[in-house]
Amino acid sequence: MTETQNRSIETRKEILADYADVVTPKALEVIKALAPLDARRVELMQKRTLRRLERAEKKERITFLDPESTIGGTSIKVADARAGRFEGAVIPHDLQRQWIQGTGPASRPNAPVEKSLRNVAYALLSGADGWMFDGEDALGQVSTMSLDNLRNLRLAISRDPKFLSVAEGVAEEMNAWAKDFFGRTIIEDYKKQLDHTTVIYRARGLHLDDRHFRWSTGEGFSASIVDAALYATNNHETLASRGSSLVYYLPKIQTAEEAALWNDILNGIENALGLEHGTIKAYVLIEQVEAAFQLMEIRAVLGKHFVGFNTGRWDYINSVSDAVAWDPDFANPNIDVVTMTYGYMRTYEDRVRRAVNTPDQNGNFALWQGGMEPNIPVGSEAGVEAGMAKAKAGAQREQQAGASGKWVSHWKMVHIIRPVWEEVGEANQLGREFPPLTYTDEDAAALFQLEGGTRSVAGARDLLSVAIQYGNAFGQGMQAAALKPADFFGNDDVLYLMEDMATGEIRLSILWEWLHKGAPFTEDDEATGVKAGDKLTPELFARLLDEEYDKLLKAKDKDVHEDSKTTTLPIAREICEAYVLCETKLPWYVDLLNLNIDNTDLETAKKRIKDYIDAFVNEKKRITHNLDFERYGEAQAI
Repeated sequence: MTETQNRSIETRKEILADYADVVTPKALEVIKALAPLDARRVELMQKRTLRRLERAEKKERITFLDPESTIGGTSIKVADARAGRFEGAVIPHDLQRQWIQGTGPASRPNAPVEKSLRNVAYALLSGADGWMFDGEDALGQVSTMSLDNLRNLRLAISRDPKFLSVAEGVAEEMNAWAKDFFGRTIIEDYKKQLDHTTVIYRARGLHLDDRHFRWSTGEGFSASIVDAALYATNNHETLASRGSSLVYYLPKIQTAEEAALWNDILNGIENALGLEHGTIKAYVLIEQVEAAFQLMEIRAVLGKHFVGFNTGRWDYINSVSDAVAWDPDFANPNIDVVTMTYGYMRTYEDRVRRAVNTPDQNGNFALWQGGMEPNIPVGSEAGVEAGMAKAKAGAQREQQAGASGKWVSHWKMVHIIRPVWEEVGEANQLGREFPPLTYTDEDAAALFQLEGGTRSVAGARDLLSVAIQYGNAFGQGMQAAALKPADFFGNDDVLYLMEDMATGEIRLSILWEWLHKGAPFTEDDEATGVKAGDKLTPELFARLLDEEYDKLLKAKDKDVHEDSKTTTLPIAREICEAYVLCETKLPWYVDLLNLNIDNTDLETAKKRIKDYIDAFVNEKKRITHNLDFERYGEAQAI
């Protein structure tokens, strides 16, 4: 037993028995070897909170690091990182071409293995160059979904007969759809097709605790360590035997010091498994504005592990809103206005492409994977045609801007978007020439640049409706869900969009901004009597909340599951209301949702929400551990 400060790590006996194929003795050894790093994680997460609160108190925006300083957790000087004086990674063969990466989980809520494995089969047969199997924003966490996710990946990567049987049937279904949509099939030999896609795994972020492992003293234990350790241990040998890379996406990093902790986690896994240093490769999602101030520093500390950045949209918008929650002059417009070409988003993307095209000391460049395409080709003929034209235009813009590829949120989008890169033909855009990064006051200001835009009651309804629906889907175990505002239910010209945790976060953030900063509407609204210049008041918010919630209660099962209307939907409403009305902007919508996983009692939810808000406002602490750990079985030390 490994003990750290007189405590051990424990899980439940049922986990060790039911998931012996995932939580293996070797995997437990790796987790225990990494366990001492959890104290540093907790310290860094508390530093995040205090840094955020201090900036709000002083009314200070984020700034660039002092070039003469040393990056926390390392001996690397900031100036050296910015100048490329570090050893980075050579991009491995199976990441050289990543025109399209799909994203989604490898499991389904409360589903038998054969049904759950269909997610992996769709992904690996899609024709995507890579697939990021999500352990975080798009993966439900009810019951044992995080472990089901890892089990399914092990079965698929090892080509277990159970998986191959599922894949054969899924291939037939995919070809039937493609014949109808494209007039042709997309899979000739399903077994060969399975080897086309590079498997990539997104571990959960440093801010999250695991639901099935904890410290014996009751504190939560790092979900990042559990995810990264289990995935590598279960799959590294099989991947290596096929000549495939062991690749992660690392989410929600805010600083280079946090990236340094991730580097130590990856080094620790390599040491425990006897792998050469730098074997594990990692993309970093730049979805936090503070990370955009430290791009080269993040590259440097991850060194030979680092292969590229991704520029997402939703999380990043939320992080900007969060970073300047104290500034009454900063309020976003309607969410649909804030595209990747909008003000601060345009600056963020530009800095990322300059960072990846800055060479390291050996002349190595890094990859830039573009953002998410949330459209799905399901709807009326006119709606699908318009949605796909918009999706292709977005892909063309990113390709021309320098991205080596982009993300899609559904397998049906792969063959629609991939031709944008196929027509160009270049495997990637490594080393494309862009101006070097600069670190001026003007550069910092541009990362918070607003460019106006409509702010409307209809926009508020959109934000509120989808935020409640997302919370409801989360409670049902679907952290990735096809949603649209209730006003468009039944209108097939308006497509559903794939929404994940990040889209729920930003919707509530913008509503919080409008309410607490007195952001004026820019146009009249006949239904409510709101005039341009009026503000979102608590009274108007309460009215909109009642009206949008009522629409969801009356919605058909296709849009809002009937069994959720008396269980998870009321809790989703309670969480949205509490988040938006709280005078202090809470750091994460997901925290409140996580506290209520597998809980359908509204009164229990209300108490947990209140306890969380009280702890954060009064003690400057987040409640993140699994409150129901003992409910599901007896704990056992590992």
